[in-house]
Order: sequence, then structure tokens, then C-alpha cells
Amino acid sequence: MQPNDITFFRRFQNDILTGRKTITLRDDAESHFSVGDVLRVGRYEDDGYFCTIEVLATSRITLDTLTEWHARQENMTLAELRQVITDIYPGLREYHVIEFRYLHSNDEQV
Repeated sequence: MQPNDITFFRRFQNDILTGRKTITLRDDAESHFSVGDVLRVGRYEDDGYFCTIEVLATSRITLDTLTEWHARQENMTLAELRQVITDIYPGLREYHVIEFRYLHSNDEQV
């Protein structure tokens, strides 16, 4: 069994699988991903693999410069996004944006 490269909270799994979530905000510990990387995705809660994604772009952003566009890519409102990200990373104000596209799920592997 291969290890997962990145994890997401279970509550985001369906949004990723349906293409409603196309970015993720991460701290410095997960800043090493590069454009073109193909990543195995697992659930944070149990590390169970559920899909594969491709990194399309990476950038940096601050909490204050998050926009409605970022919120739409996360499938939430801007207020929700700011709350979720501050809950996950308390005290952090600068993040790495990883834009990705869904490639396939564990049911669709070739």
C-alpha cells in the first residue's frame, strides 16, 4: 500500500471528488508541492486514500488578501473560508495556495 502525499478533512472529500473544491491553503510544512506533481490524497481522520490530484499552480497569500475567488474554489463563502483556515492554523496569517485538478478516485484507477 502506497502512502498518501496530502490529506484533507473528510468533510472536503465529496467537494474534491465532484470538482467543487480546486484549491487548498496550507502552512509551510506543506509548501514543497510543485506544478505537475501528481498526489495521492487521503482523509486526515484515517489516512484512507480516496483520489489522485494534479498540482496546477502554487502561490502564497495572506489571510487579509483572500478573495471571493479563493472562497469559490474552496466551495464556501469568504467568511467561512477565513474561519475554517484560522481554525485549522490558529495564529497563522500567511498560507501556501495549491491549485489542483481531480484526476481519478480509488474506484477509477487504471
